[in-house]
Amino acid sequence: MKIGRKIGFGSGFSSKVFVGLLAAGGASAVLAGCAGPHSPSKKDLPPVSAATALVERASLPERLTLYGTVTADRSAAVSSRVMANVIAVSARVGQSVAAGDILVEIDPQTAKGQEAQAKGALAQARAALSLAERNYERYKALAASGSASPLELDMTRMQYEQAMGAVQQGEGAVEAASSVARESRVTAPFAGRVAARLVEAGDLAAPGRPLVTIESATGRRLVVQVPAGTVATSGLKAGQKLAVRIDGTGVNSAGADVTGTVVEMSPGADPASHTYTATLELSGAPVATGLTGRATLDAAVRPSVLVPESAVLASGGVTLVALKDDAGKARTRVVTTGATSGGKVEILSGLAGGEIVLVGLAAPPADGAPVSEPKDAEAKGTAR
Repeated sequence: MKIGRKIGFGSGFSSKVFVGLLAAGGASAVLAGCAGPHSPSKKDLPPVSAATALVERASLPERLTLYGTVTADRSAAVSSRVMANVIAVSARVGQSVAAGDILVEIDPQTAKGQEAQAKGALAQARAALSLAERNYERYKALAASGSASPLELDMTRMQYEQAMGAVQQGEGAVEAASSVARESRVTAPFAGRVAARLVEAGDLAAPGRPLVTIESATGRRLVVQVPAGTVATSGLKAGQKLAVRIDGTGVNSAGADVTGTVVEMSPGADPASHTYTATLELSGAPVATGLTGRATLDAAVRPSVLVPESAVLASGGVTLVALKDDAGKARTRVVTTGATSGGKVEILSGLAGGEIVLVGLAAPPADGAPVSEPKDAEAKGTAR
């Protein structure tokens, strides 16, 4: 058996080892044969059923947000010219008042004393005027008969005119003292609500010290600061209408904007902040003063990319959209979103426009999964 000897194994190779290798090789072949057509791969990814839409290119205005504070149409810090102790404060914060209602009462004795002094001085001045007038008339008669010199006549005329001036001065002093005395009762200058109560009984009222703050019950304004460059590009001016949203209130919960009309515009920019001050009159129901508001100003037109709101997905703290590539496969793309309006979301980065996005998905699809459109895609209002 020469042939057997040629294919034989060396003396060190065991027949048991040869049998083991054959068994191992056979098992490997069986496993390879079983795993071949059933191993997981992208070809086995389940298809994604989703409607599609075309990423739109559009020209949108550059929208700038201007922040400001809501103020009342009319507001006044009411004070008094009387310097005396406060004896009563009838105003309460939030109270509605009419024009002329008493807010604060101040001790009137000091003001009444000053008024009495002014009236006494006026009475003395009038008595002096009466005497000077009679004296002047006598000297005119004497001068006509040559019994009085021109100098004596001039002196009596001067005394008469001085007495008339003293009477006029006394009348003014009485009027001023009377007006101060009337301010012992501080009244509301217009109808509105009490916004702040700044004194209590026993405090000292002084000229110029605010006692009560009153604001009008109707009419609200939003005061905003507008950068100088924005004014130049947008042409913001009096009479222009802007959309306004008020923070911290139920207003606009349904998405409807309050309209603000520019009623005042500073003629120049502030040298420190380089901003203009614009006052917007707000329409609709009055809101509380002191709240912050945001006015939207449309400036220059710029190119933009828009997708349906239902195409935007959130996963792992990032914002994604799912695309359908040329091969009909699903691909995810990280995007940066902007404003949302009319069911469309502005894409600031990540898309160039013209791509096909999947809409209505609950979660991002597997990368490379085939995309199949439902038959009712057109009924769902998609673009493709």
